[in-house]
Formats: sequence, C-alpha cells, structure tokens
Amino acid sequence: MIAVNGVAFRRDDKVVFTEARPRLRALDDIPLPSWNLFPLASYLDNGYGFGVNRGRSMPILATRGCPYQCTFCSNPTMGGTRWVSRDPEQVLAEMLSYHKQYKIDNFDFYDLTAIVKKDWIVRFCNMAIDCGVNFTWQLPSGARSEAIDSEVSELLYKSGCRNMSYAPESGAPSVLKRIKKKIDLRDMEKSMRAPIRNSINCKANILIGFPNETHAEVFQTLWFTVRLAAIGIHDISFSPFSPFSPYPGSELFSDMRKSHLITDYSDEFFYVLSAYTDITKTTSCSQHISNRALGFYRIFGMLMFYGMLYMIRPWRLIRTIRNVFGERQESRLEMSLRDLYIRLTKSKQAAAR
Repeated sequence: MIAVNGVAFRRDDKVVFTEARPRLRALDDIPLPSWNLFPLASYLDNGYGFGVNRGRSMPILATRGCPYQCTFCSNPTMGGTRWVSRDPEQVLAEMLSYHKQYKIDNFDFYDLTAIVKKDWIVRFCNMAIDCGVNFTWQLPSGARSEAIDSEVSELLYKSGCRNMSYAPESGAPSVLKRIKKKIDLRDMEKSMRAPIRNSINCKANILIGFPNETHAEVFQTLWFTVRLAAIGIHDISFSPFSPFSPYPGSELFSDMRKSHLITDYSDEFFYVLSAYTDITKTTSCSQHISNRALGFYRIFGMLMFYGMLYMIRPWRLIRTIRNVFGERQESRLEMSLRDLYIRLTKSKQAAAR
C-alpha cells in the first residue's frame, strides 16, 4: 500500500501510479516561490523569458486551471477544468516586491487562461493604475476573447500590459468544432480590434495539420490569417506558423494512440514535438495532408500574413527593421529576426578569425 498520492514509480518492471492528489484551491495560502534558492540572475541578465523581451522579466501565475476542454491541450488531465484565481491584490503585491527586490522591468503571466472573469481583470488593472506601476506585463500564453472589450483593453494598457496573445487556433469552424474550441471567430476578431486600438501588441496562435484536417480547412485558416492581418494583428504564432503537435495527456494524443497513429514513444519522438518551431521538421498529423504540403502551407501562410500586414501598414515594416537592429523588440517576430541576425553576425565573426 502506497500512502503518498500523486506519484509514479516502477515496481517489477511495471509503472505504478498512485491516486491523484486533490487540487489546491486556496491559492492565496500557497507560499511565494523561494527565488533566493534559484540562480535567478542567470536568467534575468540574459533576457530569458516566455514573452517578448522587454528587459528583466519574471514569470508569475495569477490563476490555475482552464474551464475549457480543447482536445489538443493536456490541461483537462493535468491542471483540471476548474478555473481558480488568486486575489488580484496579492498578485500585484508579489509583482511590486519583485520589481523592488530584483529590479524587474516586465512580468510574463504563465497562466493557461488568465482572463476569464471581467471583474477580476478590471480590479487588478485598476489597482495597478492606482499604484502607478512603472513596469510592463504581458499575456503570452493565449487569451480568450469573451472578457476583452474596449473597457478592458484600455485598462490593460494603462496598467502596463504591452503584449498579449489570442488563441483562435484555427480559422475553420469545422476544425474548431472537432477540437472542442468553443469560440466564435467573428467575436474574437471584434475583441482583437480593441487592444490594437489601445496600442497593445497582439499575436494570434494558429495550429494546422490536425488529425483529419483537409486542404480546404487549411485554406480557411490561411484566409482567416489574412483577415487578422487586415485588422492589425502583429504576429502569427512563433515560426510564425506552428503545426499541431500531439501532446501527451491530451485527448487527441490518446485518440491517436488508440488508433495506432502514434506508435513511437521514444525520446526521439518527444524531441520532434519540441522542435515545432523548426520549419524544416514539419510533421503532419492529418492523413489528408503530407509533411511536404504542410511545410509549404507554413511558408505560404507566413508570406500571406506579413505581406498583407506590411502592405496595409508599411510603417510597421520600418519599425520592425528598426527594432531588429535596436536594443528592444516589440513582437515575437522581431525577437526571432534579432536572434537570427545575432547568430549570423557571430558566425561571420568566427569565420573571419
């Protein structure tokens, strides 16, 4: 009998799982991270973080769980579908203490779904505004659109929010229905316009290559990204197109294993999942779309989106070029181009020596 819940171990060449631990719901009672035991300076001094590099950045969590059940996400079996939030006053107090102690310029919220309740985010923003915060914060994970309107967007900017990501995932309603992504694309587009008007840099997370996805559905997604460029979204995904990757613990991963679409469970398989930003290693999970075709769609979609974006707003291209060669980047695209520029420069310098 194993008395400790929430652990896994081997016994006679078999993996044994104990009962799951009950979730902690009193989040305000959990002690703050002991960052003094961590080599924090190595990360702060080198600009490592989840979001756009806006200086010394700290990770922070304001909530746990996500009330939605997207089939490509492992949260329903990990974090759970009950969304629980900390007191916004405690979250702000933690941020202020890090700002003072570690000279933090920016905070990356690692929440799965930080903005669910409008009253929570309005309260948090108003308190931050009243405190006169002189740091920025961002939402790089992927926000829902239901609680983000003109009022919230204005408060987000005034309280220091400068970057946020939306998570439409697909522009094909049939795909959204299959992956249980309960959103209305038109409502999301309407929501996106508000933070853009309030000078918040917005990114959209897009996935293509889902199981059973067709070429026609991919084209629907590509056309959706053109509409996003027209309304002013700054970035699309990271690469900037990311193919679907079957994450262990997700409903789609389990379905693909049962259907024998996933037979490899080696380290190499999981390494491929982590290389989704490498455009040379595009892997399609759809029986209708080949790896080569999906790779083409990634490049074609990138050209379509940024071509439309810079054609409508040429001043953004000038700003992008300036930021790539400058000290601070405003978007994930600019960060990627900056990293490429640095690598090429170092490569030339090494070759010259």
